Amino acid sequence: MISYIKRTFISLSIRNYRLFFSGQAISLIGTWIQRTTMGWYVYRLTNSAFLLGLVTFLSMIPSIFISPFVGAWSDRWNRHKVLIYAQIAFLVQNTILAVLVLSNVINAQLTYPLLLLATLQGVIVAVDSPIRQTLLIDLIGNKKMLPNAIATNSAMFNGARLIGPALGGVLIILFSEGVCFAINAASYLPVIVSLSFIRISYPKLKPATTSTINQIIEGYRYVYRSFPIRFLISNLAIYTLFAFSYSTLIPIFAKDVLHGDSRTQGLLMSTAGIGALIGSFVLASKNSIKGLDVRLMAVGLVASLALIVFSMSASLWLSMAMMVFIGFGLMMNNATTNTLLQSLVMDDMRGRVLSTYTTTFMSMSPFGALLAGIISSYFGAQFAMMCSAVICLIWSLNGLRILPRFSKGMLKMLVLNSNSSVYRAPRLRTDS
Repeated sequence: MISYIKRTFISLSIRNYRLFFSGQAISLIGTWIQRTTMGWYVYRLTNSAFLLGLVTFLSMIPSIFISPFVGAWSDRWNRHKVLIYAQIAFLVQNTILAVLVLSNVINAQLTYPLLLLATLQGVIVAVDSPIRQTLLIDLIGNKKMLPNAIATNSAMFNGARLIGPALGGVLIILFSEGVCFAINAASYLPVIVSLSFIRISYPKLKPATTSTINQIIEGYRYVYRSFPIRFLISNLAIYTLFAFSYSTLIPIFAKDVLHGDSRTQGLLMSTAGIGALIGSFVLASKNSIKGLDVRLMAVGLVASLALIVFSMSASLWLSMAMMVFIGFGLMMNNATTNTLLQSLVMDDMRGRVLSTYTTTFMSMSPFGALLAGIISSYFGAQFAMMCSAVICLIWSLNGLRILPRFSKGMLKMLVLNSNSSVYRAPRLRTDS
């Protein structure tokens, strides 16, 4: 049992990653409190499914324009310092939000500051996300441990996802949405402190020989010409556009379908967190990427079928049960995609490919939220979710058809890029 635990959390044996993990674990609880609170707050304030989708849209759409440049520059930046600056920016943005909500400046008659702050958040996320993805290899310094670090990072994210929504639902009842936003703002302080104790030495870089635009185009060509990479990005796009929009509709399901309150929403989000956390531990316990290609297809089917049942449910208990499977399937789908991308990609293309990953997620998510909000406005949330789930199911069944080609291409890339070590289990090490 002890050896199993050590193997599951092997990346935490590295000092820099432990520091990163400890600060993020606290901050992410605040992030999930805010995510839960924001959906409830917007829908309570405006009673508009369209505005609910619009806020999510604005908080992610800047990534389309900014993340490709960040990806091209990330291999030449001090990623550690950039991440610290991004956390400080999050602290300032969320503090302003909390103050405006607590002082009732933002209200049913004046919602545009909320839209402006959502857009500002999107700009910060556009810088933060690709840098955060590429920083993992800097923190661990061992490519063999990269899959475990990604899985452990997902476990941390989903542990917070389990605690944050339930806590947010209770805090809304006991205090107010403004207090929840203030708690999230304060949660950035621990991560800023922990990041300041991390020590990373970056080698001196040679001057760039091509323009930023050419680097971005080169990255897109690499993604398109590599079938496994192209499929992984496409898989991410489909599930982000259609499946992940479920989170935008949760306030509507909690209030109008299940006839509950913010605690109902918190329960639904937390049960999704339970499933996602289980998935994180399953992924972290695997000591190589062997078999992840098959698992990627399987978890897509699980998530799609669970979304279909959830869309038809009028029972809180059945809905919560389906949320466990939804959280498990979508988390495993996303984290497995990330793990395979980072394992397959050439080192000098890592930043650009991961910026494509981030841009895809951040661009599809807002359009998915906006689309779900529009369809819900006309036909209802249950119909919108059902349509999205059926599209994902069809895509997953097609994935089973092309699995042999994908698996063969994946193995070929591992050999060509000298990344075959991720097929072997890393040895446990300690780093004080």
